[in-house]
Amino acid sequence: MILGKATPQGTQGYKEKHQKHYDATYFRTADDLLISSIGLGTCLGKTDEQTNTLVENAVVESVRRGVNLIDTAISYRHQEGERSIGKGISQLIELQQASRDELVITSKGGILPYPKNSRRKSFYKEYVEEGKYDVQMTDLVGKRYCIHPQFIQEQLNRSLTNLGLETIDIYFIHNPERQLISMTRDKFYARLKSAFEVLEKAADAGKISAYGIATWEGFRLSPKSTLHLNLTKIKNLAKEAAGTKQDRFKFIQLPLNLAMSEALLMKNQTLDGEELTILETCDRLNILPIASKSLSQTRFVGQIPANLAKDLGENLTDCQRALQFTRSAPSLLCALVGMKTVQHIEENLMLKTIPTLDRKTFEEFLITNSQWLESIKHSRLKAILHDIKKILGLKVS
Repeated sequence: MILGKATPQGTQGYKEKHQKHYDATYFRTADDLLISSIGLGTCLGKTDEQTNTLVENAVVESVRRGVNLIDTAISYRHQEGERSIGKGISQLIELQQASRDELVITSKGGILPYPKNSRRKSFYKEYVEEGKYDVQMTDLVGKRYCIHPQFIQEQLNRSLTNLGLETIDIYFIHNPERQLISMTRDKFYARLKSAFEVLEKAADAGKISAYGIATWEGFRLSPKSTLHLNLTKIKNLAKEAAGTKQDRFKFIQLPLNLAMSEALLMKNQTLDGEELTILETCDRLNILPIASKSLSQTRFVGQIPANLAKDLGENLTDCQRALQFTRSAPSLLCALVGMKTVQHIEENLMLKTIPTLDRKTFEEFLITNSQWLESIKHSRLKAILHDIKKILGLKVS
């Protein structure tokens, strides 16, 4: 087990080791920690040894080049994502190229970590059949989601083992909005509060430093949607779960990129009677947002018009422009991007020498190009519908 956690002194030292190679806007402050504005995402890839090696090496190369936030989840590649990251961290420490207190490690629980064809069977065998837990099959939603507090507790412990860590710096409940498919909103919030109580106790025990929720749809939908999440309500649940102590709910994660710009444009949150975007709400509540899917899997290559390309960076590649857009979003802590090769790591981290767009310039970009951003969003939805039709064997046009 690797002892310790990210600390203000450790992350300050990491910044000082690298800052002469970076623009002043590259590192950002999060609860006294200093965090790189580009983080390593590890969601995609096959469950095989070749991918394991690529991820392990990506951890090492990313940290060596200036990334000190690494994001994973127990469900990523059926636990292999966490295990590969653990090996990468161990290698960095053994080579004395980084120390544990310099690195911010995040993980998630709430999605079953089994292969698709064995999810229900494995869940039943591990959590229901032997009667060790109060978990029932009815706690499984959509064949792959569960936030029962005992399940979350066990998944957190397993993540610590997979990573080989004493402490996970940020632990997320993974896509909790999916619970709303099969339960009332009141029951959902009660279940979420119970999960938060588990995480508050885990923070007391030193297993995590902070927690939050990582969402896919929840913060990008209209309040009228079944899967919409109210951040103010959720923060209040965390306060209740913490009792007389300060709660440790400090982060959220959500998709944000050129095609998924709802966090910037949709006022779907309400705070003190005022309608706000999710990023504005985070700012008011002192919650730090982390962006997933920052590049939308490189779908913008060759798709960014010349006038937009100039605004985002005339001498950049389209991948770099897309990442520059995301990490320039006001109030954003970090933009996650999946990287498995040295070439991609070097390309993305070239941005470390370039300042992010300032708030005024970024807001002007949004206003000027709002029509194009909406068109990209709609084309993405059409592409998804096209893929669904193909999967179902329906006629596509």
